Amino acid sequence: MIFPDSFFTIDQTLTGDFKDKGSKFLAYAFPVSSEEEVKEQLKALKKEHYAAAHICWAYVIGVAEKEEKSSDDREPAGSAGKPILRSILEKKLCNVMVAVVRYFGGKLLGVPGLIQAYGEAAHNALLVENLAEKRVFHVYFQACSFDQQHEIIRIGKQNSVKFYPDVQDSLPGITFEIAPGILDKMKNALQLFGFETPYEIRVIFIK
Repeated sequence: MIFPDSFFTIDQTLTGDFKDKGSKFLAYAFPVSSEEEVKEQLKALKKEHYAAAHICWAYVIGVAEKEEKSSDDREPAGSAGKPILRSILEKKLCNVMVAVVRYFGGKLLGVPGLIQAYGEAAHNALLVENLAEKRVFHVYFQACSFDQQHEIIRIGKQNSVKFYPDVQDSLPGITFEIAPGILDKMKNALQLFGFETPYEIRVIFIK
């Protein structure tokens, strides 16, 4: 799976709002990593805003393979969920859900007005200063003898690799952390010196 070297997300709940012709649009941005978390946030919002006319939402989940979904929640098709989703995509965010709660003010806004209102509310919740950049690192284990570790460390230093103490009790070797952009270079260098292909333990995200 191909990951970027870094991505933008949020690490706390953010809020924004927009008003037009008496209608109030309250936006909530949540950090999420699964559809189950999205459902939990929606359930809590519906309980808190039980008198709201609509709760429209969108999310982008995943870093390497992204899943995108949106809902108009009975608003005219394309007038709410898509503008909210567009606000997330314009910021190039991952693992983010934005829900916009609408309290109807008595006057119809029309589709163009709704598109602007839902989009502006979502945009106001996703201000640049509230975003968090996270770097991506793969953690790999390279099987080798103790005497071979110094050679792997030498190769790793040329590729900005961070090494860990051995965490594989059943195999002799060395564990390293590396950014996606230089992973292939490191693998090719190890192969050139006759080492077996390392295997991935996990992927970590660091702010």
